[in-house]
Amino acid sequence: MDRSVDVSREEELARVNGTFYEQLWSDLRLVSPERFSTWPLMQLLAATSTHRLEIAPGLRPRLPIAGTQFVDISPAALKAIAARGGRTTRASILSLPFHDGAFDLVAVLDIIEHVDDDDRALAEICRVAAPGATVLIATPLHPDRWNGFDTLVGHCRRYEPADLQRKLVRHGLGIERSAAYGMQPRSSKLLDFAMWFFKHRRRKAMWVYNHVVMPIGMQLERRKTLELRDGLIDVDTVDEILLVCRKKKP
Repeated sequence: MDRSVDVSREEELARVNGTFYEQLWSDLRLVSPERFSTWPLMQLLAATSTHRLEIAPGLRPRLPIAGTQFVDISPAALKAIAARGGRTTRASILSLPFHDGAFDLVAVLDIIEHVDDDDRALAEICRVAAPGATVLIATPLHPDRWNGFDTLVGHCRRYEPADLQRKLVRHGLGIERSAAYGMQPRSSKLLDFAMWFFKHRRRKAMWVYNHVVMPIGMQLERRKTLELRDGLIDVDTVDEILLVCRKKKP
């Protein structure tokens, strides 16, 4: 395959995602990690992790902000995180500016499905993760459940669970625990409403996403308890999954 075609596609995806999320984050405030169902897990893992990295959190960081390194392509998001005491670097998941094995805890939530070359992204994640490091990955499942929300937020794919597990193994990641995860609204009418405005009136679409879709998602999030199980959970009824992985030691 012509590598220039791959590069052009990646650049276009980065532009589209960058434009969407910069507009999104420019109109919102940072939500503290403590407000998410992931907080008990993140707090526990962070307590024993000296070097932590969260990739592309936007204004929804999940790891404790103080003492954590954050990478994002959004200046608005990085500015808000830095104001709360986080260490910030503007960079892409495809080219992380850190040395090999720099981190013992890496969080990559709702990101790899946005990247065309997800193998390259996973390779970078694993490169900067130390042997034995915990790597947290969240991503949507089941391609046949693709919907308007996936299109709206810039997803490239949903994963077949078995394919995702094999891909992680190839990159040296073993799944230790997992849980159902996600903030996607279940109302198809709400999604159709947002998609119509996004297609025909982008400015109003961003308002809908910021002030209707996201608040509903946050309300649902507050009611959740993250129920982790050993290994890979039964995913037949799960739209999105959180994986607690371990990087293989030499």
